[in-house]
Amino acid sequence: MTSQDAARTAEPEPAGASRRSKLTPEREQEFFDTVVAQIRECGYDAVTMEGVAASTRCSKSTLYRQWKTKPRFVAAALRSRREARFAGIDTGSLAEDLRRAARAAGESSGEDTRLLQALGPAVLQDPELQRALREAIVEPEIAALREMLRRGVARGEVAAGHPALEYVPAQMFGVLRIRPVLEGEYADAEYLVRFVRAAVLPALGLT
Repeated sequence: MTSQDAARTAEPEPAGASRRSKLTPEREQEFFDTVVAQIRECGYDAVTMEGVAASTRCSKSTLYRQWKTKPRFVAAALRSRREARFAGIDTGSLAEDLRRAARAAGESSGEDTRLLQALGPAVLQDPELQRALREAIVEPEIAALREMLRRGVARGEVAAGHPALEYVPAQMFGVLRIRPVLEGEYADAEYLVRFVRAAVLPALGLT
């Protein structure tokens, strides 16, 4: 073995690798919650790694070692929030499932819509952020809605080939996103339940 080989063999593990493992899941989640809260409040462009470090009382080098760049950090924060608010809804009635899904979506619509608005241009420019947003917020909700619809079809409440089935997720998410633009108000729980009763259920032939 040459002296150079020996030096490489004895070379210590990079500082980032050793320190990275010291972050607990709770500490990581604190970072994630902070960056998401700052994006909602200030917008994506105004948020910095330095600002998050100051808010969480850590060194900015800790964040850079762990996530390298702001887009990667934000993408990780979005992925950490992955959940389906509708996943536990199963009343045995498609109409009631959709009403409850509407209420659940409306109860957090302000937070979700502010986050989407704050991420707006950055999501369009960064494919990783776009994927993370879809994984965190969009795909779990769509999957849960489609499962509700599948159960409704299996129970015979709606015909399998009903043309409106395809558009229910777009109806639900569309009204959440567009009401602030059209009326300057978030689509709260009561508004979404009325929307489901007036537009979604009749489209499916349900009362």
